[in-house]
Amino acid sequence: MRWTMLQSAEAVADALIDVYEQRGSENYDESVTQTAHALQCGAHAMAAPASVTTIVAAFLHDIGHLLVDIDVHTARTHGDTDRGVAPQDLRHEDLGARFLATWFPESITEPIRLHVSAKRYLCAIDPEYVDVLSPASIRSMELQGGPMTSAEAERFAALPGSAPAVALRRWDDLAKEVGAPVPSLDTFRTLVESVIVRIPAVEDSDPR
Repeated sequence: MRWTMLQSAEAVADALIDVYEQRGSENYDESVTQTAHALQCGAHAMAAPASVTTIVAAFLHDIGHLLVDIDVHTARTHGDTDRGVAPQDLRHEDLGARFLATWFPESITEPIRLHVSAKRYLCAIDPEYVDVLSPASIRSMELQGGPMTSAEAERFAALPGSAPAVALRRWDDLAKEVGAPVPSLDTFRTLVESVIVRIPAVEDSDPR
């Protein structure tokens, strides 16, 4: 995929949906696929109801998992392989947010960037929250730093994108139900296209 050559919101939306069509059958965790998880998370945001930008963030929040092996150059551009990150934690939230920032506003990319931190935050402020986490989420949290300290939680809560990130995190935890009814990928394709705010010129479109 030559992401730098996409020159319309329609083309970007089509390409992002194609990622799910081509790679989304991979397992998200023990129960559902990446596509099922994305659709369920987006559906929970719709039901909230959340804003369109938050719905799109919910749908796209884990796209970093699917980008890692698609284009080695893209992964390097977004700081994955260049950071020397251990393979156990590829920091998919950063990869996805940086990639999507080429086209989308911070109201979408910040909740995505912060959704892993939101899990650590909720574990710090809500003693019962850990009980809703799947075994896979508990294992990954150990790699991601564990519950925040009081000081870390205070700093997180002050961030502009923290509230939607916390909401996204709670939908993320719910979006693991086998066979749950969900909207179609095409429904989200339309929403994705509607919130794209920039299309870089070809000569300026190396996404960093």
